[in-house]
Parts: sequence; structure tokens; C-alpha cells
Amino acid sequence: MPVEVDVESELATPWVTWFIDCATKAITGAAVTAHAPSRDAVLASLRIAITRSEPFGPVGGLPGQIRVDRGKEFLCATVTAAMGALAVPVTDLPAYTPHLKGTIEALNDAVEELFLVSLPRYTGRQKLTGGRLADPDAPPLTYTAFVGLLLDWVTWWNTRHHPSALNGKTPVEAWQADATPLTDVSAGQLATFALEDDGRTYTISTSGVRWRRRDYLAPWMNGRTGTKVSVRHLPHHDDTIEVFDAATGHHLGSTFLAAAASREQIRSVQAARTAAARRLKADLKAAEKLRRQRFEAFTTAAPPRPLTSSTSAQAEEELGAAAQTDRRALARPDLVPHGPAPDTWARPRTARTPTADEDQADDR
Repeated sequence: MPVEVDVESELATPWVTWFIDCATKAITGAAVTAHAPSRDAVLASLRIAITRSEPFGPVGGLPGQIRVDRGKEFLCATVTAAMGALAVPVTDLPAYTPHLKGTIEALNDAVEELFLVSLPRYTGRQKLTGGRLADPDAPPLTYTAFVGLLLDWVTWWNTRHHPSALNGKTPVEAWQADATPLTDVSAGQLATFALEDDGRTYTISTSGVRWRRRDYLAPWMNGRTGTKVSVRHLPHHDDTIEVFDAATGHHLGSTFLAAAASREQIRSVQAARTAAARRLKADLKAAEKLRRQRFEAFTTAAPPRPLTSSTSAQAEEELGAAAQTDRRALARPDLVPHGPAPDTWARPRTARTPTADEDQADDR
């Protein structure tokens, strides 16, 4: 989406992952992310496209086929396995063939021409002389406001828009007029739809389930200590996991991360990571500048002659700094913690202050 929005006090261009029915032009599902989408966004959009729930209902149901344009997030093993479990084929279109997916290409053009151009901080707006934006100080929409407006536009597209190919009908009207039978997926199947399983067996303890060096708890675990279970989770969503009985495969329930960090702590950690990344980028840029070597230009055949020069003191200083950095990188002071010194070790004697009688005896 060529629009800058406010994502936790930073400008970002969100992405939308959506599915459209080729026959009726109806948007069956959409998911918005504040960054480039991965398989979790695809699965979220696909799940809501199948369930026929609001704001996309009654459009939806199990598709007969899904066509994608060579997107790696669409063709990953998780998505292919999820659709394979529902017996839905996934077709990978050849590269550079937009005419084979004209429906979704038209939708991408329409959302920009009919909706995004009217929003503040639209990046495709005509620029002034020198490449400056016409409204560089325009306040951006919040991420929540942008998602709400986009979903409202999707509702308008499905219920009030009249594409020329539908002979005056809206996509929802064309969908309802189509007599093709629909296949719905049960809630039980969708409850575990596209969950990943690492294939390991875990044991419920008094601290819950230990997964990826973190504990997950839930009230239903009371009285189940010692039960062997398996864990499934939605990609990139590790705050909640689904627990299944290892022997029967029965879904026991959801568990939540214990002792989760607060929102302020997460923001502080993210700020520290951003600052560290900036320092590393600055160091890398400075190192690349120092590493660049220039040679003298010759008009006759001669061996290359470097132009970089430094004094012996500068070379020794830089080599010493590099060696010191290497030693600091190898140091592991916390690998083996220091324990108390054994009683058999010789210890230095502590200096004792002489008494007044001892001072007088020394004087005599």
C-alpha cells in the first residue's frame, strides 16, 4: 500500500494480503500487516476467506482452486500443507504473466485509484521541483484508522460497487445469484487450520508446558501434571500455543505465555535493538570507507601503486585496537561463574594496626 501510516510512532507502508473470487469480483478475505507479509498473514486472510464471516460474508467457502503469482509466502510448505489438507489445489502461475491474473491486478489498481490517492501521505502523489512532496508535514493516519478505512472500502467494493463485467450487479449480488453449490469447513477443522507442529512430545508440569525455553500456562492444566502432549502454533505467533494429547491427538486447549513482558518493556527492548542496529550500520559504513583502497592512475604500463598512506604509529594503533576487539569478542567471563576460594589456598595477610603499647615498645 503506497501510503505512510503511523505504526507505534514510526512511519511505515502497510501491506494487504487478499483473495478475490474470479467469477464475481468479490473480495473474499483480507489481512493487513504493518510490514511485508509472511505466511501467517496469508493464513489469516485465507482463514477468513473460507469462514464467510464479517466483514466479507456471505462471500466465501472452500475454493475449488487457488492461483498465486509465484509469491514465496504463498507457496511455502505451511500454506501448501494447509490447503492440501482440505484437498484444494494451489496453482503457481508463470513469471511475468499479468494477463493470467487480471482480476487481482485490476483490484490492486482500483484500490490505489479509488481509495489510496485520497489519503494523507500517499507516496504516489506528484512531487514538487527537487523531488519534494507536496505535503511533507501532513499528519499520517494511525495504523488502526487505516485498517478501518480499508475494510470500509472493501465493504463498499463488495456491496455498492458495480464492475462493468457484472452487468450492473454488485459483487455480492452476483455471488448470491450464482447457483454454484458451496462447501463450508467445520469450525473444528478451522480451529487447527495451518498450525505448525515441530513433531516433539512435551510433558505438562507444575509450571505448565515448557516450549522454546518458555513456560505456557492455562487453567485447564490443573490435575494434568505428567500428561504427554504435542504443541502446535500459528507461524510467528508465540504468545499463544495450542496443546494436543500426544496419544490421541485430541485438542486439550490453548495456553498463554507465562510472565509475559509488558508493552513498555517490549518497546524499550525494541528501541535498544534499533539503536544497536544503527551503531552497527555506522560502524560498517566507516569500516567500508577505511577498507576502500585507491590506486594511482597510470598512462603507461606499470605495477599498481596504492595511494593510501599512514604513519607507523597510526598502523600500530589500529592493529592494537583490532586485536583488543577480537579478544573482547572471545571473552566469556560469565561462562563459568567464580566460586569461593578453597581453604587450602594461601591468602595475603591483612595489615593490622598496632596498639599503643606496641608502639611504645618499639620506641624503647
